Amino acid sequence: MDAGGDATKGKEHLVLVHGAGHGAWCWFRLLALLRGSGHRVSCVDLAGAAGSRVDPDSVRSFDEYTGPLVDLLSALPEGEKVILVGHSAGGLSVTHAMHLFSDRIKQAIFIAATMLPFGYQTEQDIKDGVPDLSELGDVYDLAFGLGIDHPPTSVALRPEFQRMILSQQSPQEDSALASILLRPWPAALSAARFGRGGGDSSAIDQVRRVYITTAKDSMVKPEQQEAMIRRWPPSKVVAMDTDHSPFFSAPERLFQLIIKLL
Repeated sequence: MDAGGDATKGKEHLVLVHGAGHGAWCWFRLLALLRGSGHRVSCVDLAGAAGSRVDPDSVRSFDEYTGPLVDLLSALPEGEKVILVGHSAGGLSVTHAMHLFSDRIKQAIFIAATMLPFGYQTEQDIKDGVPDLSELGDVYDLAFGLGIDHPPTSVALRPEFQRMILSQQSPQEDSALASILLRPWPAALSAARFGRGGGDSSAIDQVRRVYITTAKDSMVKPEQQEAMIRRWPPSKVVAMDTDHSPFFSAPERLFQLIIKLL
């Protein structure tokens, strides 16, 4: 979904990339603020998201899952550069895009996002980048689209846990909207690997990265965010005192921070 008009001189083209189970819809408050300031904004629905019209159980690979972002970047006019903004697991798609299109990305902003240069290559990557919700018990529903004898094809956060994990500081109305629009996400997301697997990161390191931390995050916990920042230091770190979903809980503050980064 391209939610902006033609870029004007001095304005940026921002591409917003949602996390697991979410979709382009989750950016609606930030979208209005950015568009109101004159910037061009594209909100991507990754494969299986509510706006993608793709059954998440049919998505077999991470490349297929993140295909809509790759298609958008492939279609950019010659010489145009965008700013990628990734939330949560959307950071994996952003980093994957950096490997493929480093010359088309002006900056990458990670919001409480998985920031691993090559995806889930090692046990440490999994420890730092995969949410650990084990203290809450069984919070996921699994679907087995290929049959019970095969690995799960999609994962969903159970409704009774959604607000406490994703948006405990957010308005009740936003949490209610999320409860309607959140979808299962393809299990293939857990196999996200890209680049040369722990090799040279010089190409993606040419892209300026900023990480926005979320201090009250129950999904990607602050210690996980700090570990990823420590292992792959970005150009800048900005702190927010919010839950995992600052586009709901503090959209004006998030907007102000992003504008200052442009």
